[in-house]
Amino acid sequence: MSTLPVLIVGGGPVGLSASIFLSAFGIRSLLVERHPGTSIVPKARGINARTMEIYRQFGVEAAIRSAGLPPEKSGLIVWTESLAGREIERRVPGRASPRNQGMSPVANCLCAQDDLEPVLRRFAEAQAPAELRFDTEFLSVTQDADGVDAVLLDRRTGVESSVRAQYVIAADGNQSRIRRLVGARMIGPEKIYDSVNMVFNADLRPWTAHRPSALYFVEQPDLRGTFLTINAHDRWGFLIHSLSQYGYTPADFTDERCIAMIRQAVGVPDLPVRMLGLSAWEASAFVADQYRHGRIFLTGDAAHEMPPTGGFGMNTGVQDVHNLSWKLAAVLRGEAGDSLLDTYHAERQPWGTVTTKVALDNCLSMGRTERQAGAKLPRAEFLSEQGLIFGASYDSAAVIPDGTMPEANDSPITQYIPSARPGARAPHVWLWRDGERISTVDLFGPWFTLLTGPEGAGWREAFAGRAVAYTVGRELEDRDGLWLAAYGLAADGAVLVRPDGQVGWRARSGIGDAAGVFDGVFESVMGL
Repeated sequence: MSTLPVLIVGGGPVGLSASIFLSAFGIRSLLVERHPGTSIVPKARGINARTMEIYRQFGVEAAIRSAGLPPEKSGLIVWTESLAGREIERRVPGRASPRNQGMSPVANCLCAQDDLEPVLRRFAEAQAPAELRFDTEFLSVTQDADGVDAVLLDRRTGVESSVRAQYVIAADGNQSRIRRLVGARMIGPEKIYDSVNMVFNADLRPWTAHRPSALYFVEQPDLRGTFLTINAHDRWGFLIHSLSQYGYTPADFTDERCIAMIRQAVGVPDLPVRMLGLSAWEASAFVADQYRHGRIFLTGDAAHEMPPTGGFGMNTGVQDVHNLSWKLAAVLRGEAGDSLLDTYHAERQPWGTVTTKVALDNCLSMGRTERQAGAKLPRAEFLSEQGLIFGASYDSAAVIPDGTMPEANDSPITQYIPSARPGARAPHVWLWRDGERISTVDLFGPWFTLLTGPEGAGWREAFAGRAVAYTVGRELEDRDGLWLAAYGLAADGAVLVRPDGQVGWRARSGIGDAAGVFDGVFESVMGL
């Protein structure tokens, strides 16, 4: 029986990202995926700016953008009676406003999952000490106080094998076998509506090129669907909502019927269409009651299933494993106590619950669960959820409060208020280093980062060897004079940012017994 630190079950974006992250932290992992290769259908497409920040941290951002769609190809959201017919409304998503785009050094990206996964796989396979095995199915798992035993099946040879890991990351999707085996209880509504997704070839540019959009909603009395932009030329998706409300079952969707529906939605009866694939699915909006089950951790769709309205499913999963990976690495290296791993559930499960509710509210506002005779436009929050994208603020043992209260926010879903209050995402501020402009976001990871004001030398001395330290006013220039205010610090203050970019501790001013403070900070954050 082979042994290893971490077994990752599932080779979608969440599992592949976990492999990349763990390798960056120097942790050996084995990823197993039952399919022979990466996804052959688009599935998820939207990667929000917070997730792109994470991929930037690990050197993957540029390759993903190259594989995705240029931003000028998808700037709008459009509602029509048909693509060739009357336009009902068009919107610029709130996420794309200049103010919201100024909250990050990166923008979001539209990259279909079958284009994204090969990029992630290449990066994961290139990283030591990761190992990936496709065509390998996870069968069963048992655990004890010291580790986890898993049985795997090589689907090419039919040979079973066993591996022993110290921890398991369940990234095996919404039909998660691991979720069932550990007996996770899911909270929230299941199977709230059914859908079928068609992937097809047709040149739709005559009706789309002048109004480039990520989504084209078609609203007809007997047909409600959404064109999903993939390459903005001849490869598209068409999503039919609430099949049962119209008397359909997935078996009804022959190629001929699909082509007829696509032509009806475009409004061109003789449009040349070639079907590429079809997938049926049901949307749920539930979250696991526990993300940690001993040495097994639920992530992504195994931990939370949410409607796609808003594009949060994959993004939430990648952010799950970003949170989990550095904690596993710290424990495996002997730098943290086991209790640090409890903070994965404490931080991510509440946020998964909030995100799932927002996705559900979005879909309900659009009439996804009912037959709708006319256009039902979504609530104003749809695609304007900036507070949800950047506003995650954790309350756990891995965060040391500084006694401040969060700023009042009347619209926490749509409005992001940058703050370096412990638990929050460390804000983006442009600084200068060696004559080059750099974002604070680019300073974080793969270990703790200490940022001090110009009079914070004592903090640097105390944290030496335990955090990468920068002084704003020394190695880093604040030419715009914004950093101290953005981080809520006096000139002798300091902030400790965790590897996941969240603030773990802040001293707004005053050094005092810096060495004593240092000992208490790390013991607390690391669960020692």
